[in-house]
Amino acid sequence: MGGGLVGRERLLAQVSARLDQGGGVLLSGPSGIGKTAVLDAISVPGRVLRATAAEAERWISSGVLAELLAQVPSAIVAALPAEFRDAVTEVLVGRRVDGGMPLRHAWHLSLLAMAAREPVLVLIDDAQWVDAASADVLAYAARRVGSAQVRAVVAGRLPETVPLDDDGPRAVPPAALAPGPVLRLQVPPLTADDLAELLDARGLPARTAAAIHADSAGNPYLALTLAGAATDRLPLPPSVALLVRERLACLAPAERETLLWCALATRPTTRLLLRAGRADAARDIARAAEVGLVVTDAEKIRFTPPAAASLIADLADADYRAAAHTRLAEVVTSDADRERHRAHASEDPDAAAARSLVVAAETAQRQGSRDLAAELYLLAADRTPGHERVQRLEWLVAAARTGAVAARGDVVRRAADAVLAADSAPLQRVRVRMSLIHLAGQGVADEQELFALALADAGDCPRSGGLLWLWRSWAAMINGWPAVSAERAARAADLARSVDDTSIEAMALATAALMKRLAGERDFDEPLRRALLLPPPDMDGWAHFSPAFIVARFAAIDERLEDARALYLGMLGMVERGAVEELVTVLRGLTEVATRLGRCREAMDYAARARRIGGEARLSPAPGWHTSAVAELAGGSVARALTYAERGVRAAEQDSDLVFLRRHLHLLGQALLRTGRPAEAVTALRRIPELERPRGIRDPTMLRWHGDLVTALVSVGEHAEAAGILADTRDRVAGVPEPAGVSAQLDRAEASLLAARGDTDGAVDLLRRAESVFTALGQPLETGHCLLVRGRIERGRRRHAAAREPVRRAAALFAAAAAHPWTEHAERVLTRLAGPVQAPTELTATEARIAALVAEGASNREIADRLFISVKTVEASLTRVYRKLGIRSRTQLAARLHDD
Repeated sequence: MGGGLVGRERLLAQVSARLDQGGGVLLSGPSGIGKTAVLDAISVPGRVLRATAAEAERWISSGVLAELLAQVPSAIVAALPAEFRDAVTEVLVGRRVDGGMPLRHAWHLSLLAMAAREPVLVLIDDAQWVDAASADVLAYAARRVGSAQVRAVVAGRLPETVPLDDDGPRAVPPAALAPGPVLRLQVPPLTADDLAELLDARGLPARTAAAIHADSAGNPYLALTLAGAATDRLPLPPSVALLVRERLACLAPAERETLLWCALATRPTTRLLLRAGRADAARDIARAAEVGLVVTDAEKIRFTPPAAASLIADLADADYRAAAHTRLAEVVTSDADRERHRAHASEDPDAAAARSLVVAAETAQRQGSRDLAAELYLLAADRTPGHERVQRLEWLVAAARTGAVAARGDVVRRAADAVLAADSAPLQRVRVRMSLIHLAGQGVADEQELFALALADAGDCPRSGGLLWLWRSWAAMINGWPAVSAERAARAADLARSVDDTSIEAMALATAALMKRLAGERDFDEPLRRALLLPPPDMDGWAHFSPAFIVARFAAIDERLEDARALYLGMLGMVERGAVEELVTVLRGLTEVATRLGRCREAMDYAARARRIGGEARLSPAPGWHTSAVAELAGGSVARALTYAERGVRAAEQDSDLVFLRRHLHLLGQALLRTGRPAEAVTALRRIPELERPRGIRDPTMLRWHGDLVTALVSVGEHAEAAGILADTRDRVAGVPEPAGVSAQLDRAEASLLAARGDTDGAVDLLRRAESVFTALGQPLETGHCLLVRGRIERGRRRHAAAREPVRRAAALFAAAAAHPWTEHAERVLTRLAGPVQAPTELTATEARIAALVAEGASNREIADRLFISVKTVEASLTRVYRKLGIRSRTQLAARLHDD
């Protein structure tokens, strides 16, 4: 049922299960959420009758019923008693028929006659607009037909009762149009991942898709409208503005007025609206959510898209807006919010008001409300009298810099345009250009035009040059040129030192240390030592480039995982209310360390938090998907990790982001290996050295792909290439400070090569050595991985008892770490080691073959290839096998087959 509908698999499964049991389903949700698409995806055997109501036609008596009756076979209508047949004829020719018993019986008998021949499913869309006469007839039949004979799916908006005239709401709610029992299902918004899949077919960049999800709150219709206007540079593209106006027209005047007050507030809540005198705020906001203009989360109210708030505010009379701001200033509890509303209530220049706004902005910034701080700085600049030009420019620069950290592109562009149009200083011009570049996120390396303009602006100003060369260093880092990045960072540090800018100097030195290590230079830590001797830098929004952060990264790389975790946790407390990018980066560090320490639940929590925060802030998606893939490989689902890695590769390629392209290719290779697709893993992993070699990336400890590529090459029989990579990597490892962990990974990979060449004793010796290293380092997943490989080698030697012992130990390690995919893998191996399996007799020959292959550990793709069938056929067959055997997982299937 509807397998091609993105993000609706679970919902369609629930609908299917209810229809199988008989009865009805009520699908509800706001405008554009996808109720119609779900109806389109329903596919069941038998006769399907479908009708769609319309607001403009709700006055046409029996209009919806006529649409349904027109689909009833003429032979069934002809067999009705004359009185009932005449009533049907009257409806079909468009004459006014206000229901009554003849029409009720005609519809009821028609349903029963059709159901006697085949199953009948009635689909009704936009049920809130069904005319009263049709609703009466449909509800009558729904109460009387057997739920097993006639089923129905009714889709409509909430609330279930909709006023159709001045006499009050219709008496028949949409749920009454379906035979009972009725299952009520809310159609949820699409997740960011589902929407990325939907928009990927349209060729939109991943970052654009992420922004569209944030703007649409997962509403598919709004998302597709925004996607269609994605190339439009206006704040609100015409097609989206038209959609917003159409939805506004669905609201009553009082509801639109409440929505205006909501649009004027900084952080609108129902409680705030009530304090401001909007007595029906809860009801009005519920109506706005129903038509798809806002979404609510707890007490928060958010416009979809956010720019709709500006359109709604612009539609109001200026005097009314000023009065509303004055009233809101009286009821808000935050001083910063109060200053904002006062500023909007009067747009006259006022030096005292401007200074108050700056104080409020500084307060908001300290409290972590950078989006509000950016707006307040911009308001301060707007309210600054013309003769105070210097002050005005300073506030504009502050607005741009704060807005960039808060991902407020609208504020950054307004402030930057004003600064660049004025007779501003070189440092001011460079700062706003860097703020514009900041908006590019991981795509900073592609902003060559802005860098060129900033270089011209900087001239020979050393303070401007220090900032500019630091940014150019970061661009080279993202684009994958460590030597160039280190050189630019050193230049930035020299310029910053000449003007005693210790913050820029510290970040530049920390960047140089990181890049020198990536390039394999032995003196990489020298710049970091110098950076740590400087005063603590001003890290507002930039903690992830601080010397302290690099110290934490090096601790993780050097296997001092508990130290790294403690350092990251200390930073987490500092950035909790800081800029989103630094918070997400610290969460990513914690995710990686927790995974290696075997704290998989902790890693999953950190990753989910990072993905949610990054998505809401419209950050480039590749870093967030990387964090999720790392956590999923360890404690979630290999299939989900594979999806994140595939999407991450595309996103990184679009941003020219070599940092996360390499990382995602590594994760992709790991996921492909673990799903039994070594040839594809080789293709993905080979890309990493192809990218690294010409760029001079030599350090083997920062991204440890080498052992995985060796393992994949051994699996496909490329032994000579595998041996060459091992030798080269071991040469590089000899020059790094703490090689134990990467050396152990290479030992594990070499064990596979030795076993493939027949030296199983040597392989087992290497694995035992790697196990002891990882155990000493406190890395249970790596230890368990070594044990699994040892079990596989012992099994190949037909030493089943010797194979079971390490695999049991691995399973115990994985279970203790909550490493679910690893645990399932170990259990499958143990089941195979227990002996051959027999398929139950209730399975067909194909089902039995598929079940046996699953019990042997084969993936769906491998089964499809071996049996020359599609993956979808494998999935459908497995579903039937599970149903027949009363089980729910591959692990249970393997256990059941062994028992039989």
